Amino acid sequence: MIESFSHTVYFAPRGKDRIQHLGNHISQRHLKANDKLIGLVGKAGAGKSLLIKGMFPGLNLTNDDEGINLRPLPVLEEYQEGKFRSPSYHVDIRFETAFSQPWELGKAIEKAIRKNKRVVVEHFNLIASYLEVSPDVLVGIGEEVLLARPGVFGPTPEEIKEVVFDSIEYRFMAHSAEDLTAMVIENRGYMRPPLHSDVKSGFVLQFDQKPDFSITEIESEVRDLIASDQKIKFLDDDHIEIGSEKYVCTGPRIHVGRTGDIEKFRLLPEYKVDPVTGFYLLVGLVGERRSQLELSCRCG
Repeated sequence: MIESFSHTVYFAPRGKDRIQHLGNHISQRHLKANDKLIGLVGKAGAGKSLLIKGMFPGLNLTNDDEGINLRPLPVLEEYQEGKFRSPSYHVDIRFETAFSQPWELGKAIEKAIRKNKRVVVEHFNLIASYLEVSPDVLVGIGEEVLLARPGVFGPTPEEIKEVVFDSIEYRFMAHSAEDLTAMVIENRGYMRPPLHSDVKSGFVLQFDQKPDFSITEIESEVRDLIASDQKIKFLDDDHIEIGSEKYVCTGPRIHVGRTGDIEKFRLLPEYKVDPVTGFYLLVGLVGERRSQLELSCRCG
């Protein structure tokens, strides 16, 4: 079979289950059995570890947001012993360079690959210059998940980094605005929006019946919360704190630091109807960029 795949793009979802589900989809759709070097690029909190858990169920992560911390680093220890015992390894380069030299980590990774082992590397852009091999698959996580098989003409890890580092703030803003909007709807006595989805530089709340609240009033109240510049803080794996209010959240690390960091929030003034499911969709957007949704409804 001729390999024609170059790259693909997915919305970067918010929420642990949705990120891991996307990772599982990527694994089934795009990974090959002989892919040995998998590189991931993205800022802290982007969801790299969760995506890896979905892509490689059962892989022991050496370090992640839940505090998993395997010492000494298995791939480095076994490289020094001259014998690799596991079929797959995980390395968080940003974390490990606090303990080991990048060139030594690079040598360990290359030796493991030559021994037909798979190595999954987070913050791959920090180690790429110390490797003589290219990644089979390169994944960038920002506002979107970019998946590529680098070739002679790229994309390079630095090119992926430039894209995802610049866009991640839109994802943080969108998620924070999403939770503020859902909270305002709940505080008005309505049921918590049951389903959430994604749109570029924004979010989608899905309802099985057309809500009877005023979109304009919801938008105004959310803008007041944004203007109040309240702190958004991680509490635990299922909750954030907005000001002094505890709120359920499935992606508590994917947020801006304060409500005032959300730029140019707006809601589309009318519901979109999904012709397949019949759901009524409330769309929220952030940032300067005007979307096709806004242009199509001649708003903004």
